Amino acid sequence: MRIWAAIRSDHHIIADTVQDFPQTRNAVTDWSGVIGALCEALDLSRPVILKKHLHDILHFSRVTFKPGDFMEPVNFDRFDMEIFPEEKKK
Repeated sequence: MRIWAAIRSDHHIIADTVQDFPQTRNAVTDWSGVIGALCEALDLSRPVILKKHLHDILHFSRVTFKPGDFMEPVNFDRFDMEIFPEEKKK
């Protein structure tokens, strides 16, 4: 699975990363590890992951974290993650 993560401020992307993970979206049992790896690449603290966030990832292949989802103060408007569609094997 390939995930794009971006930090946005004033409707502009100020940092982003794309990472590959060996498991598929439905096979992930611990999303905190995946989100932690993306946050580490962007030099962010981990957000608090709520059921709403997990629902958005599993049903819509995307999730948005707001500044209130972080325990530490942040200087951006939102942290977005989007899972790229998986290619069908021939």
